[in-house]
Amino acid sequence: MSDITIYHNPACGTSRNVLAIIRNTGEEPNVIAYLETPPSRDKLEVLIKAMGMPVRDLLRRKGTPYDELNLDDTKWNDDELIDFMLAHPILINRPIVVTPLGTRLCRPSEVVLELLTLPQLGPISKEDGEVIVAKTGD
Repeated sequence: MSDITIYHNPACGTSRNVLAIIRNTGEEPNVIAYLETPPSRDKLEVLIKAMGMPVRDLLRRKGTPYDELNLDDTKWNDDELIDFMLAHPILINRPIVVTPLGTRLCRPSEVVLELLTLPQLGPISKEDGEVIVAKTGD
């Protein structure tokens, strides 16, 4: 089993790019389709702490009920924001990647390169054609 885990949404281009970058090292990560298998409260809290980011920064707005739930309102505390993410996993921004080197929200997708120990086996580009990895070994 790989020591890399990705909390993945296959409908998300950034998440697909990150998964491709990981696989481009020859590793097959543990892929958690978090919309189908959301993390528990404990796991989500561990991930947030490991990323060292405020809970609010993990919220995704685009394509979610963020605005309808009025999540911009500062009245919501961290526990309440986590409650919303558990009730609506689409609110959890993605992809989150966990490796022995750390845990990060990998946006933009090239952030994942900081978490990988193996070199890239070939070039990789984003869906818009932007080159992420230009050559083998980057």
